Amino acid sequence: MEEKKEWYVVNTYAGHENRVKENLERRIETMGLQEALFQIVVAEETEIEYKNGKKVEKTYNLFPGYLFVEMKMTDEAWYVVRNTPGVTGFIGSSGGGAKPFPVAEEEIEVILRRLGIKEKRVQIDFAVGDRVKILAGPFAGVEGTVESLNDESQIATVLTILFGRETPNEIEYSDLEKVEF
Repeated sequence: MEEKKEWYVVNTYAGHENRVKENLERRIETMGLQEALFQIVVAEETEIEYKNGKKVEKTYNLFPGYLFVEMKMTDEAWYVVRNTPGVTGFIGSSGGGAKPFPVAEEEIEVILRRLGIKEKRVQIDFAVGDRVKILAGPFAGVEGTVESLNDESQIATVLTILFGRETPNEIEYSDLEKVEF
């Protein structure tokens, strides 16, 4: 059975998350496990504080004591992660040598988007040539025709009438709605 890539939560000693991440990355490299272990994420956010008139950047761990690991749950990968110094176990394992359950896709996407690692993909119901209404920004409420779509950047070029002339505007997919006649 082909294992599929899924996200798991690994428990570590609090305050040692980055050290465990480095250890795990080094082990993946030396043991040639790039086909089974992919991304390792420490959920950290940087906040800017002002102390005594000076700007100070502080990094906060959103989940102290936890790492998020994208991996294929093979016996070897499971063994390597479990036995990395600083790892105390997996969340979602019933113990007794049972493999853990992966994190639900919706749950991990919320965390990755918050960290800026994964953007939300917008599903669209319009195509080139369709009439759309712009929902936000300086052209909110204006209708136009879709001239081109860029799925990579999730931006559409929409032709609108401005001062009696057709003008192309780049609008994010999420700010557009198909107009039904």
